[in-house]
Amino acid sequence: MRILVTGGAGFIGSHFVRSFADEDRMTVLDRLTYAGNLANLEPVEDRFTFVHGDICDAELLREVVPGHDVVVNFAAESHVDRSIAGADEFVRSNVLGVQTLMQACLDAGTPKVVQVSTDEVYGSIEAGSWDETAPLSPNSPYAASKAGGDLIALAYARTHGLPVSITRCGNNYGPYQYPEKVVPLFITNLLDGLNVPLYGDGGNVRDWIHVDDHCRAVRLVARRGVAGEVYHIAGTAELTNRELTARLLDALEADWQRVEQAPDRKGHDRRYSLTDGKLRELGHTPRTAFDRGLAETVEWYAANRRWWEPLKKHVP
Repeated sequence: MRILVTGGAGFIGSHFVRSFADEDRMTVLDRLTYAGNLANLEPVEDRFTFVHGDICDAELLREVVPGHDVVVNFAAESHVDRSIAGADEFVRSNVLGVQTLMQACLDAGTPKVVQVSTDEVYGSIEAGSWDETAPLSPNSPYAASKAGGDLIALAYARTHGLPVSITRCGNNYGPYQYPEKVVPLFITNLLDGLNVPLYGDGGNVRDWIHVDDHCRAVRLVARRGVAGEVYHIAGTAELTNRELTARLLDALEADWQRVEQAPDRKGHDRRYSLTDGKLRELGHTPRTAFDRGLAETVEWYAANRRWWEPLKKHVP
């Protein structure tokens, strides 16, 4: 397949490219913001075509999109804390950017589009799990912008017949994740002998998935997903933030004296949880157990200081 990967230099997008560059002809479009990094693609640097650009640039998209069998949109602003501090860039990238990309795909007659989204669009759930028919009830500016982009994509499917499917996933972890996110932040802080922050009482629950399982699921939806449908990608471990912290402390042979209580985030969702029956019907099965994946992630950051040390200088 000829695949255009927007946001392909970011954490999840670059893993997608590294995983399938030997099987598919890849074009990467990325604006190279603070979280987009060509170093993420060095292992496959001779196996894709790179375009430096923005999904909000309609003129550029008219040149780049035609000729691809699939467009997968990983491009997004994604850090909740940054969206609370300032939402304008989130609305621009995650709503206007999606609309601009969907229009370009429609104009080009793209055979398949995948919009990559998040479980955060549903808000918070006390018990049970959301299926794909659950109402959207986002709480953070980030989640609201992703919900807006999803609705734009679905509108293009229903109004224009654009063959777009949406995936929604829980919290990702793995190598090459920008160190503002909790797992790499905690690992790199602990490696450097620094403390780590734990929001509130640490009781917020997240569903964790290795980035490789996420990317395999996205590719499956790109191949077999039904246009206009939403597919959940559930994780392999549902943990409180306190439980996650304990796992990371154990992995880095640190104790709770390295943990600092931090004021809780504004509008902090208590729990996310997804069902993934529709995706499993397509043939998906996660293959990275959380404990093994977390141990391998710790080992990767310990062995790749040259990648993350320059980035840590820019983490608030």
